[in-house]
This record gives sequence, structure tokens and C-alpha cells, in this order.
Amino acid sequence: MKLSITTFEGSEAGSVDLSDEIFGLEPRADILQRVVRWQLAKRQAGTHKTKGRSEIDRTKKKLYKQKGTGGARHGAASAPQFRGGGRAFGPVVRSHAHDLPKKVRALGLKHALSSKVKTQQLIIVDKAVADIAKTKALKETFGKRGLANVLIIDGAEIDQNFALAARNIPNVDVLPVQGINVYDILRRDSLVLTKAAVDALEARFK
Repeated sequence: MKLSITTFEGSEAGSVDLSDEIFGLEPRADILQRVVRWQLAKRQAGTHKTKGRSEIDRTKKKLYKQKGTGGARHGAASAPQFRGGGRAFGPVVRSHAHDLPKKVRALGLKHALSSKVKTQQLIIVDKAVADIAKTKALKETFGKRGLANVLIIDGAEIDQNFALAARNIPNVDVLPVQGINVYDILRRDSLVLTKAAVDALEARFK
């Protein structure tokens, strides 16, 4: 599969042959869903916590005698049915992470990249650099290309001026190729890969 390479200004800068094994697959929603669910579960803090009846600092003395009152039989005041009592089956500190095979994760990334190619939302640029770290100038450049909601993936090193200029623009993410992931690809309308990022991805999956 051959795609043209452009600059951020819109001029032609050659072409690149993309591997069909990475960019030419038929996207499968089930695989993408599994990878996104794995990603989001892994980053949950899991620090939610409520106190159970054994953790409530209240007297454990029986409230009133067992028989003869006409009321229900009760023990400690820390029982869940009382105001100030413990929570029954409340959340506890735990990890939400679950396992996902490495092959499925890799396949999910390929399907996410292929989905952007299929919907014509993939743009290949020669490089992502800025002469000065000016947000206004970069925002104007993005506006000319119609990039309002975009993920930009560079090579192993990101140009510092470009990263500083882009970080204050809403709905624009800039990541090195090591940080590419399915969730960020799908949550943005457009995906921009530099030539260095394409080479790194093809080397990674070779």
C-alpha cells in the first residue's frame, strides 16, 4: 500500500510503502474493544474503600435484650442497617487489571492503525518539528490542514519545540512511537505519523 508523504504545511514530500500486515487489515471491533477495556482497567486506581461492620468504631454491646421488646433482634450497632453502621458489600482497595495476551495487544494496535487507513484518517508527514515553541503558530498550521482533533506520533525522540507548542492546544496529543496505543488512536479523529514513526512501527512488527 502506497501513501503520499506531506509536510505540515501541505506540500508533497515523497511517498512511502506501508506494510499490509500492519496497515491493511480489516478492522475487528471485538479485538479493539478487548484492548481498550484492558487499557482502561489497568489504569484504574482501585483506591475506593468503605468501612465494613468490623471496622466501625462503635460499641459491640447488644442494643437491648433478645426477647420481649416486640422489635427485631439486633446485636452490635455497627450493623449495616443502622445509621453510622458499616457498609454491606462495599468497595474495597483492589487492582482492576486483568491479563490480555501479548499477541492480542499487538493485533489490536495493527487493527487500530488499519482502521485509520480505511477511514482515510491517517496522515504521513516527513517530520514533526517547530523552529520556535509558539502555540499560536502551530495552531494556525493545524487549522490549515483541518487538524482539530489529532494524535501525532513521532519517532523515538520528540522535537522539544514542537511538543511545547502543541501541549496547550485542546484535543491534540503528541507521543513518541514507544507510547503509541489503541485507546489514544481511537479517541482522536485523525492520526498523524512521521516517517520515523512508520519505520519504527514496521521494524517493531517485523
